[in-house]
Amino acid sequence: MDAQQGADVGGREFQRVADDLRARMTDGTYPLRSFLPSQRDLAEEYGVSRDTVQRVLRELGNEGWIESRQGSGSRVVKTQRIQSSTSKATRQRHGATLGPLLSEAFEQPEVTLDVYTLTSESLDAHIRLQAERIRGGSITPQHIGLRMILPAEDLELPYPRVKEDRADPRLRDRLLNITTRHTNSLRAVLKDLKTEHLVPSVEVRIRHASLTPAFKLYLFNGTEALHGPYEVIQRQIELDSGEEITALDVLGLGATLTHHVKDTDANSSGTVFVETWQSWFDSVWNLLAE
Repeated sequence: MDAQQGADVGGREFQRVADDLRARMTDGTYPLRSFLPSQRDLAEEYGVSRDTVQRVLRELGNEGWIESRQGSGSRVVKTQRIQSSTSKATRQRHGATLGPLLSEAFEQPEVTLDVYTLTSESLDAHIRLQAERIRGGSITPQHIGLRMILPAEDLELPYPRVKEDRADPRLRDRLLNITTRHTNSLRAVLKDLKTEHLVPSVEVRIRHASLTPAFKLYLFNGTEALHGPYEVIQRQIELDSGEEITALDVLGLGATLTHHVKDTDANSSGTVFVETWQSWFDSVWNLLAE
């Protein structure tokens, strides 16, 4: 294996471990104020080197997910927060997080998801968790329909970018690579469920729009919505080459989402919110997205 191939493999392993740990903190596997497993245990579980684990923990620390102290391990200090006006969110096993809400949606025979997001990264992680539940026989949806709107690939996005050099293309290329990888993974996971005859009907449609996402939006089964802003932050990003650069970026996984549920009252705030954002999504899907 030459040096470039080694860097590529190392970068993929780094990203895989970082993505999975973010997903675990998001879905409540590692709740707020809990400790992550030791570096040795993480390296053994993921089949990577201690050096890769240390790089991942530095990345998560830079992003504000964890605090690491010598001799005491890494503690979770940030998770995905959801503010809900309904009592439904309080019934979740791990609290009000995206994972349990998505799990509830997948417990229905007809699953429809409309998603507007900067990347498909967090959705891919959660869909893979639901696929494992389906394979395990705990849920048996008969139809899964996903529509996702992503930013156009030729769109000049204001983030992520190198702080001191807006023209530097490396973070834009990195974002495209991350989005492509997770979009392909998501397509494959859902396609496999149909191929394996686990879900009779699966439809995945992905379009791109020339809009810079300032927020992410999830619409579940036409009755629930999750909505939250992308907060712009300054942080260090480690490239596949090992170089660290100062970037302006957004962290969708850590943003607070608001949860709204449609009910029988046509004038309730939950109903108005869900219907308004469903209309917005449909208008972009039909008229702007390609």
